[in-house]
Amino acid sequence: MSSKHIDLLDFSELPSAVYFRYADFDAHEYAAPHRHPWGTLEYAAHGVLHMDVEGSRFMSPPQYAVWVPPQIEHSFYSHQPVNYRAVCLAPKVCADLPSRACTLAISDILKAILKDFAARDVKIPEQSADQRLAQVLVDQLQRAPVHECYLPYASSTGLLGILEALQAEPGDNRPLSEWAARIHVSERTLARQFVRELGMSFGEWRQRLRFLAAIEALDSQRSIQEIAFDMGYSTGSAFIAMFQRQAGCTPEQYRRSHLENRKV
Repeated sequence: MSSKHIDLLDFSELPSAVYFRYADFDAHEYAAPHRHPWGTLEYAAHGVLHMDVEGSRFMSPPQYAVWVPPQIEHSFYSHQPVNYRAVCLAPKVCADLPSRACTLAISDILKAILKDFAARDVKIPEQSADQRLAQVLVDQLQRAPVHECYLPYASSTGLLGILEALQAEPGDNRPLSEWAARIHVSERTLARQFVRELGMSFGEWRQRLRFLAAIEALDSQRSIQEIAFDMGYSTGSAFIAMFQRQAGCTPEQYRRSHLENRKV
């Protein structure tokens, strides 16, 4: 399937200090590498945001957003349909936000404000009540827990090869010992490498990958049971428990909510 280019904002500067953008992207839409003088919070209310920011890969589910500071080159791509939300912040508003691209955990308050503004199509908060909400949103962003990346990638060749193999087949249940043998290191050495390079264990990284893959799979017609097996789970209940821990809702609730949002 061919990819479709996404139109970018053509401002030289923002029309307000805090500006909101909303879009529903279909599968295989992309924004070519670009930069602008304002900072942007890139967020997927549903779906998974795949971004490249200055050569680093970022993928964020709906509990997280990618923060891109002013003048930082970035691009993104939708593997599956995405309910896209962006908060554009003038440079002066970015002063108390991270100076490097990163992943920010999104609070329930922040999610609720974004959902409300999107439902009312508020791009520029002009009413005093909306201006107060926008200020609360900025305050929430300044306090949001910072993560380097929800699903980090490795720089070393051996580890990168393992991550790419898992990404191609998220349901691969091979234990760490087999992956270690594949790149000719001990299981203990590989376990340490995961923590050192990725900041998390092999099990945590694979679970995050499966969660992201599950979000995209839920956009298909496949049953929850089929998706569970595809993700390497022997039972649907184990998959549902993992998804609920990560998303705060069951796969069926997520799917239903996604369909409702797509109708709006």
